[in-house]
Amino acid sequence: MNTEKKQLLLISTDPGFIAEIKEGLSLTFEINIVNSMHSGFHTALNLLPDIILIDQTSLSFRSLKNLSNFKSTHFLNKCWLTMYAEDSSRNEIEKSFKPTLDEVFYSSITPVVLCSKIINRVCSNSTLTNYWKDSFLGLFNLLSNPVVLLQQESVISMNDAFKQIFKVEQAEGVKLTDFVKCENKAKVKESLRSFARGKHMKAVTKTALRLNNDKVRNAKISFSKLDKMINGQYIMMIHFFDEEELVTDTIGSNAVSVENCFEENTKLTQYNFTKREKEIIQLLCKGYKTKEISETLFISPKTIEKHRANIIKRTNSETILESIIYAINHNLIDLKVA
Repeated sequence: MNTEKKQLLLISTDPGFIAEIKEGLSLTFEINIVNSMHSGFHTALNLLPDIILIDQTSLSFRSLKNLSNFKSTHFLNKCWLTMYAEDSSRNEIEKSFKPTLDEVFYSSITPVVLCSKIINRVCSNSTLTNYWKDSFLGLFNLLSNPVVLLQQESVISMNDAFKQIFKVEQAEGVKLTDFVKCENKAKVKESLRSFARGKHMKAVTKTALRLNNDKVRNAKISFSKLDKMINGQYIMMIHFFDEEELVTDTIGSNAVSVENCFEENTKLTQYNFTKREKEIIQLLCKGYKTKEISETLFISPKTIEKHRANIIKRTNSETILESIIYAINHNLIDLKVA
């Protein structure tokens, strides 16, 4: 049984009502509270909550004029939008707002009863759907960016673009950590497990990815959960730095710990050349041979060969030419000096 807390956004200015809702629902929900419809809409876009509860008894009717905004975006139109309203305002609520709302409860019931009805709604699973997953899978192979469906760190499915770029034919036995160029895979795995279990909907970070033949490209990767009812599953979309970014950073709450983990591990693999290595690369750019470099720098050819091998290994290259190109592309040497 999935016991993960759901997300509830409460819009209210009544401290007493807020206290009763928190007491009745805090075991089932992560409760976020705002005091206006305006801030409620922007908070909802960030949280993508399961339920939005509007306390009309503490808000003016004028403030409700933009209520339809909560259903105007597909990011929110699957949230369960409900209202707790004054019984004396029933006619006006039914006329003006009922079509937009999923359900209305009136003050003829107590907040305690309201909490029980909300919990029953969650238990019926009708607050959460497969909307995101169904929509995504329908477009899976139409996306030009590499995209994978993950169960924690294990790849469940991959689109054609991912197969082509990473030279992988099938998902069975493939893990995301096979492609992440880092020295601490255990930390990455734990970070992904935490994201899968956590409340946040997305994580956007930068890291180095290993393609076929150990070629490496820097990329921005975006993790996003498709369905909170499916424990541990989420998608990952890849944008290489030379491509246009298609994912917005403004929708959904961020799992900062995941983002930091990947960036930290990327830094582990980044390499700054030593002064001597820079000197050797700069002379290589001028066309110097090993013997000429030895005479210029007053070091033995054997030492130069050792430096060359270290440069190739550190830049994850196959030849010294690739290492030079890597150094130029990452601004690791001063071409003016070279």
